[in-house]
Amino acid sequence: MIIVSDKAKDRILELKKIENRGEEENIRVSVKGGGCSGLMYDLGFDGQLKDTDQVFEDKGVKIIVDRKSLLYLAGTVLEFSDGLNGKGFQFVNPNASRTCGCGESFSV
Repeated sequence: MIIVSDKAKDRILELKKIENRGEEENIRVSVKGGGCSGLMYDLGFDGQLKDTDQVFEDKGVKIIVDRKSLLYLAGTVLEFSDGLNGKGFQFVNPNASRTCGCGESFSV
């Protein structure tokens, strides 16, 4: 399961409204190879469910995760920061043994 912070929830709902996303479009979180630590997070809106997808809901936000990515993301908290040190979504992943300086890639 992926947990959504209150700030991340607010930003997701704001983006959904700004981008005129329909109710059928939800957040898809996945893990892909790449980045300086070996694995990268991918986050975006998606309205298509595949047979291998799992759907979670936290704070009214539905999150789609493919089965392979779920192995890396279980227990992850999706945060949003708009502070002086940068703005954007951040993943607090208890499974990551190492992360890069920018926080966009990790390894297990």
